[in-house]
Amino acid sequence: MNHEQRAPRLVATDLDGTLLRPDGTVSPRTASALLRAAEAGVEVVFVTARPPRWLRELASHVAGHGVAICLNGAAVLEVGTGRMLAERGMPPELVGRIADRIRTAWGGPDVVHLAVERAAGFAHETRFRSSHPVPPGSPSADRIEDVLGPSTFKLLVRSTRPPSDAYSDELAVVVGDLAIVADSGAEGLGEISGPGITKAATLADWAATRGIDPADVWAVGDARNDLSMLGWAGTSFAVANAHPTVLAAATRRCASNADDGVADVLDLAGALAEGVLGSSR
Repeated sequence: MNHEQRAPRLVATDLDGTLLRPDGTVSPRTASALLRAAEAGVEVVFVTARPPRWLRELASHVAGHGVAICLNGAAVLEVGTGRMLAERGMPPELVGRIADRIRTAWGGPDVVHLAVERAAGFAHETRFRSSHPVPPGSPSADRIEDVLGPSTFKLLVRSTRPPSDAYSDELAVVVGDLAIVADSGAEGLGEISGPGITKAATLADWAATRGIDPADVWAVGDARNDLSMLGWAGTSFAVANAHPTVLAAATRRCASNADDGVADVLDLAGALAEGVLGSSR
């Protein structure tokens, strides 16, 4: 990794496949690097496809009060308290239009199975099969339209169609300009957010409120839903295990998530901020 001689004010990092080890944990080395960055005055924000309920266990790693941009940019969460700082959900009418369009294009409700992450939590169609434990008491119905709340952060799409590496691309063609389809690397899962909602858009807004320019931001990611964020940040890092398009797009590389690559990035940021490498902001 080449040394960037200007310390960042902010490091924005994806979680799964990036900061987290393959088993989903924060390694002791990464925990130490997060602490060092905070002590050196470098802010760290998690930018993830995860819903808020999957972030509680990480609160201690962002100084108990840090911020996570979650659901691919649809919400901003104060991790330590669980307080929602910003919401960018879709109204039920839009979710219904998207659902109708997908069912029509792909063969109806026997083929298309939907779920949503709402402000009120997870809800799903009875045929939707989640690869993660479904929270107890989550509403379900034959049609997702019957369990929508006033605000939907993310529409999740599974299908009985033959699996394809181009699943998200094919879904994006169907959805068109109604919304944004993201690919976080979860096999056979489409993730849909409202128009204009991306990791980059929400990160840019959050940074602007703190007077942080893109040039003062380092971003780290592994999947295609990180591309917008990596393109916005002044310096971008792809972990060694990243998707080929991410490796090609990032300005720099670091070690894989199995080898604590984000810890290397954070250690460098902290050292620069402390002037250890002869540099300061």
